[in-house]
Amino acid sequence: MKNTLPEFNTIPCRIDITAIIDYNAIMPTPGTPPAMSSITICNLDPALKQRLRVRAAEHGHSMEAEVRRILQATLKGPARAPALNLYERIRARFAPLGGADDLEIPPREPGRDPPRFD
Repeated sequence: MKNTLPEFNTIPCRIDITAIIDYNAIMPTPGTPPAMSSITICNLDPALKQRLRVRAAEHGHSMEAEVRRILQATLKGPARAPALNLYERIRARFAPLGGADDLEIPPREPGRDPPRFD
């Protein structure tokens, strides 16, 4: 019987599997400070990686330290306020024009009779 499955070494493929398990979040140990988390970044553009390498060298850091520095500088500020929902955005847009609170809504009329298929 002939094997109809393709040879794996002839098929160009790439499988990226990244799993980050924060063990300390799952099993905290009383009396010990939490350990640092780690992150893996897959499929980073080589040009971006080169720019990061140059930037790290300019600041005298390793690439890892430079990434930590960038993340801390970017995320250290206060958290962004949650976005307004559609109702709140429409209301804020028309508030300078006097709003729409004084509009009278006409009463609803009864719906039409459904069609008959006699």
